[in-house]
Amino acid sequence: MTPDASPVPSTHASAQADAAVRAWIWILVLLVVAMVAVGGATRLTGSGLSITEWRPVTGAIPPLSDAAWLIEFEKYRQIDQYRLLNQGMSLGEFKVIFWWEWGHRQLGRLLGLVFFVPLAFFWLRGRVSGRLAVTLLVIGGLGGLQAVVGWIMVASGLEPGMTAVAPIKLMTHLMIASVILVALVWVATGLRDARPEPAPSPVARGAAILLGLVLFQIALGALVAGSRAGWTFNTWPLMDGRLIPPMATLFASTPWIGNFVDNVALVQFNHRIVAYLLVGYALWHAWSTRRLAPGTRHARQALALAGLCLAQAALGIVTLLLVVPLWAGLAHQVFAIVVLAMATAHLRMAREARSVAVETQPPRAAVTA
Repeated sequence: MTPDASPVPSTHASAQADAAVRAWIWILVLLVVAMVAVGGATRLTGSGLSITEWRPVTGAIPPLSDAAWLIEFEKYRQIDQYRLLNQGMSLGEFKVIFWWEWGHRQLGRLLGLVFFVPLAFFWLRGRVSGRLAVTLLVIGGLGGLQAVVGWIMVASGLEPGMTAVAPIKLMTHLMIASVILVALVWVATGLRDARPEPAPSPVARGAAILLGLVLFQIALGALVAGSRAGWTFNTWPLMDGRLIPPMATLFASTPWIGNFVDNVALVQFNHRIVAYLLVGYALWHAWSTRRLAPGTRHARQALALAGLCLAQAALGIVTLLLVVPLWAGLAHQVFAIVVLAMATAHLRMAREARSVAVETQPPRAAVTA
């Protein structure tokens, strides 16, 4: 075992970080962002149901002849999305949506390959071991779960009467991707070489709350996407002429709990309200961090995060007002993942900084002497 591979008992894994391992994990982060981007484009172009079978191995080979294309097209013509939405679609138009879904699945295969092959190499070379190895194996397990959930999501859209995937399953799929991204950024940030600047505990607590709000807002955004709530109530700041729609609109169906997933009015309203809360809290956190840790990297990160949250909210408003054009909807989804990654890095550094602050404090007896 090399010195770089020894288990790290404290949060300061950076001192023993391997540059190649760190670079590999950041490449995985970029691939996850790309996966979310292509997945968003697949959803926005209505391409997600164009491949009606899950073939983890043979599905990597696309149709290579006219006969093979006709077979795939005929499978798609048997589902209700074609019958109810795309009746009369040409083979050329089908190929467009097929390539989006095929590309999304291929990127998932590539991501798995880029994860497991280097992991095996680094493990055999002794550069990954102990807690880091266990963490990476858990992340790999989440990746496998994500593939299964992805097919369960697609299968929900193939059921009779369905023309799109179930919103709650789309949310689950996106949230697993978000958790994987958080885990990778957390590990990569912990492997940096620089020792963090000390910071008070409230900075770390505030960063944790901010990360939680970002994750919650992404979940609500997935419900908006899955229910196509963004194509309704396309005004701002009012919804149908009111700041708060009437309860009869927000809870129009029974049982009432189903409105949180299927009622486009309540789904969009919740996404709006949490956006206001997130932006307000991000601004407060930036002000608080600047006051508690002036001139530090933590203060600069908190300010940058507040700016990103404001920009994301503005992009969301533009997307709504323009009735979700492809470029805006895709930018809004990808930018949310960027905010999530930065919020994760901010929390990781703040937690390490809190540990440094505790370690550098003089003993209690010396303070009271």
